Amino acid sequence: MGPPTGDGGSPAPIDRPILEFLQTRLQATSQVAEATITDGGGHLELSVVLAPSYYPQAVEEATLSVRWYTNDDVKIHYREIHPECSWDCRWDRHPNPHNTRDHLHPPPSAPTAGDDASWPDDYRDVVRLVLSEIEDRIAALWAE
Repeated sequence: MGPPTGDGGSPAPIDRPILEFLQTRLQATSQVAEATITDGGGHLELSVVLAPSYYPQAVEEATLSVRWYTNDDVKIHYREIHPECSWDCRWDRHPNPHNTRDHLHPPPSAPTAGDDASWPDDYRDVVRLVLSEIEDRIAALWAE
């Protein structure tokens, strides 16, 4: 394990040990098909492919990407790929001109500006909140 790597999205570097902890935990669940730490295009992140069996057939793929920084800034992006569109949502904590530090870019397209919000301080609690909201989304998909 090398030193944390920044990606320019926050004044702080990525907190690789947190990504590794989340990778280990998520890989151990049946909801996750694959969890890998990637460094595509200079952006170190945890890339998660969610298990297709949790989704109706109309969802071709569902993914989650997590960037957690050493200053507790965070970007968590959830995406569903459908035959004719994608459905995106993003939970963010970072300084910006369009919202408070904690904010949600709501579905279906995660537009900027987002909605001001407040996330827990602990990264485990933030991920639990996100996974709970994804579970609600999956239930809504099955109810359609």
